[in-house]
Amino acid sequence: MALRSLVARMTLISTFMATTGLGLGQLRGFQTFSLPDLPYDYAALEPVISAEIMRLHHQKHHQTYITNYNKALEQLHDAMEKGDSATVVKLHSAIKFNGGGHINHSIFWKNLAPTREGGGEPPHGSLARAIDTDFGSLEKLTQTMNAKGAAVQGSGWVWLAVDKKFKKLVVETTANQDPLVTKGPTLVPLLGIDVWEHAYYLQYKNARSDYLTNIWKVMNWNYASEVYAKEFSSA
Repeated sequence: MALRSLVARMTLISTFMATTGLGLGQLRGFQTFSLPDLPYDYAALEPVISAEIMRLHHQKHHQTYITNYNKALEQLHDAMEKGDSATVVKLHSAIKFNGGGHINHSIFWKNLAPTREGGGEPPHGSLARAIDTDFGSLEKLTQTMNAKGAAVQGSGWVWLAVDKKFKKLVVETTANQDPLVTKGPTLVPLLGIDVWEHAYYLQYKNARSDYLTNIWKVMNWNYASEVYAKEFSSA
């Protein structure tokens, strides 16, 4: 009976990790998360993204995901300790949504940079060569991402990722706050653009396409190039 219970618990843990991106360390012991600082001032991305949007997006929206993620993780930890599989299953969507919100936004802040700090400067080195190989040019890549981002129904994200299995760049979209790992375990995000209305509506109203066009002016390709180089140096 004890063995059967252990097997059931480990199966539940494996399923949870695969579908939420939650690390094993977080399941072994309750761990809380806090809001990361931005690497620039709220007004640093103007006029592309206003200080008001950045402040609300960071302090309110991202903080809410973290608050709810921590709450759900605490409940998950308690349920695991009690062997309460029904509660564990019920917590799946909350952890996926709020944990994904924290993961995605933590990447998003790093994907942006003020123009005085290199924001908008084109990629270089191995990433630039990979973009030319897989998309034809940087312009064609941005057109692809803008089109897919504009086509997201409701809320979600558009990503530039590297598929480590096939050693190829890909563009993917995810719904709501689903992290990119839900599209495939070998996908590593290089750039993610938030197409939730809270990311642009105060400034761009319903013109999501204008937001997508302008955000490239503050895109931090240095960060994407570093992640790309690191992934293949460790491959």
